[in-house]
Amino acid sequence: MSIDYLKQKRILLVDDEQELLEMVVSILNQDGFLNIRTAKTVKEAVMISETFCPECAILDVMLPDGNGFELMERLKSLSDYPILFLTARGEDEDKFRGFGLGADDYMVKPFLPKELLFRVNAILRRSYKD
Repeated sequence: MSIDYLKQKRILLVDDEQELLEMVVSILNQDGFLNIRTAKTVKEAVMISETFCPECAILDVMLPDGNGFELMERLKSLSDYPILFLTARGEDEDKFRGFGLGADDYMVKPFLPKELLFRVNAILRRSYKD
């Protein structure tokens, strides 16, 4: 499997902070990921996922109309794909909840851009083997 194949995966990015959305999209774009959609709410994320059919999602926990844990469960009910939490919620209980619900990874803000790329690439390699 080539890395180029992984770079074509559709990624859904959900966070209510516009600056963070723009920064993460830029980080991913610079690494070759170009098929990215963003959402700021649970409702918007569900609507986008129904037509965009993401193959990976990066979710915040705290959203204006719900939380990332509930969103993950809704997204997983539509299709089972890898999910990484990228959130300011770094308490152990939040991490345990995320992993307990089936998250593939959990990162706490602030984060290193290079680490985000390593984790996204690792999740995609594990999830989309030949």
